[in-house]
Amino acid sequence: MSKINMENIGLSQRFINEATLYEGLYIGRVVSQYKNLYKVITENGELNAEVSGKFCYDVKTVSDFPAVGDFVMLDRNDDNGGNAIIHYVLTRKSAFIRKAAGTSNTEQVVAANIDTVFICMSLNNDFNIRRVERYLGIAWNSGAIPVIVLTKSDLCNNLSEKLAEIDTVALGVDVLVTSSMKEDSNLSLKKYIMNGKTVAFIGSSGVGKSTLINRLIGEDLIATKETRNDDKGRHTTTRREMYILPYGGVVIDTPGMREIGIESADLSRTFADIDELSKNCKFRDCTHTKEPNCAVQDAINAGLLSKARLESYIKLKKEARYEGLNSRQIENEKLTEMFKDVGGIKGARKFIKAKTKR
Repeated sequence: MSKINMENIGLSQRFINEATLYEGLYIGRVVSQYKNLYKVITENGELNAEVSGKFCYDVKTVSDFPAVGDFVMLDRNDDNGGNAIIHYVLTRKSAFIRKAAGTSNTEQVVAANIDTVFICMSLNNDFNIRRVERYLGIAWNSGAIPVIVLTKSDLCNNLSEKLAEIDTVALGVDVLVTSSMKEDSNLSLKKYIMNGKTVAFIGSSGVGKSTLINRLIGEDLIATKETRNDDKGRHTTTRREMYILPYGGVVIDTPGMREIGIESADLSRTFADIDELSKNCKFRDCTHTKEPNCAVQDAINAGLLSKARLESYIKLKKEARYEGLNSRQIENEKLTEMFKDVGGIKGARKFIKAKTKR
């Protein structure tokens, strides 16, 4: 059996150098995960693996566990003698991290060591500009480069309008248009996927991620379901999985994520237009709501910026600020914001005390 060239699937000198710290162990890359069992690829092929007891004892958060795309150090590089044991996860160069909206504050690493994030959204009922802003914030923060992939253009009768709408939020981001009806619609994607590069497909269920990946692979490896007339079809991806492409490079398919909570996001790049306008506001700490001589509000009044985009910016900033806080801490943050004109919550208490004494 011929050896697998690990460099073709993203193993760079950076990881090779770090791997030398762990003598007697072998390097592999996580392909998929099901509960506590991992599928890992090494130069000798695929094998099943699990984390060591010491690893479980030492980890501090769920996000420290291996994720799809991670390079890990194993006690063997073949499938002889039962499951291999994962002892270490090598330092990630990038990670797309989400927090499921409305749940606990546990971080979830969707994909690790990625070069490009394809943010997929269909051009019919799934189209949602505000969701794109949310995805972009997380993607920029991941360390990878985001690319917006619009699918199902054959079902869209106002493509130029939607592209104009996307242009208002896709600052410095490439936008690709694809159709499930055209066999060659994946050609525009191929320039981002090359030897040694990793691309993660992110988006809601049913937008056509699996169909695009099947075409890139050259065969129907990922099962898909037909989309219903109401555009509520769902593909059958239930967990993250990495696929090696025949011409080099790898792609990671992910389960659909319609709602995602922000654990951390780079809003300065997602909302670069608002940040640039802010430089001309009269006040340095302008909230762009009621202050005089606000350049952002002036841009809205002049029709250069939409009110909805500013509202989205303010909402995501608040959400990012409150992530990881418990209910009491969130309440304190809100009270501090409410009484900031009198020096925060402490100042408010002093003010109330003084008023009571009078």
